[in-house]
Amino acid sequence: MRYRTVLFDLDGTLVDAFTTIHRSYVHTLPQFGYPAPTMAEVRAAVGGGLEQAIARFVPPELVARVKAVHMEFSQRILLEDVTLLGGARELLEALNARGVACAVYTNKYGPSARRICAHLGVDPLLRAVYGAGDTAWLKPQREFTAHVLGALGADAATTCLVGDSPFDVEAALNGSLGFAGVTTGTHSAPELAAAGGAAVYASLPEIAGAWGLSRA
Repeated sequence: MRYRTVLFDLDGTLVDAFTTIHRSYVHTLPQFGYPAPTMAEVRAAVGGGLEQAIARFVPPELVARVKAVHMEFSQRILLEDVTLLGGARELLEALNARGVACAVYTNKYGPSARRICAHLGVDPLLRAVYGAGDTAWLKPQREFTAHVLGALGADAATTCLVGDSPFDVEAALNGSLGFAGVTTGTHSAPELAAAGGAAVYASLPEIAGAWGLSRA
């Protein structure tokens, strides 16, 4: 295990929140005259921040209004369906046992990400949770990565980003981080590889095995 810090994306990497996300789009888009999207359409849209995802469904002039309705509803149902993905807690525990600093690094709204981590009981295993709205930046901007590394006192050379989307791959490349991809979220192994992800796994337990963490 050569990493001293591991940054985890949230949705599709540590947690499954896609039922909540899909419900929010199904609630919101018809109010503006647009059809309710399928789960597959929602999965394909998310990852780069809420505004960018909403812009996949509505014209630019409607994004702000749609976002407000979407966020109000998603906050109401935020904790109803979210679950940890298989092996998440075990991997975090194993990394902590090795003295590795773990943090969440997500484009999900920061306060929502922190509520989810607290609700699922993984807060004690995380040094911090960084999300949208906490800074002026989003993944894959290198400034966001630099901010997170600075706050954690971490070195890019010994930090790995674990994520499920090309945004995560690009963030890792822009920040000179290691990368481990999982296909439990929005994109397939070929898609992550095409984006530049050299190491892609089917699940978090597979990452644990590759890193020699027997507890996970």
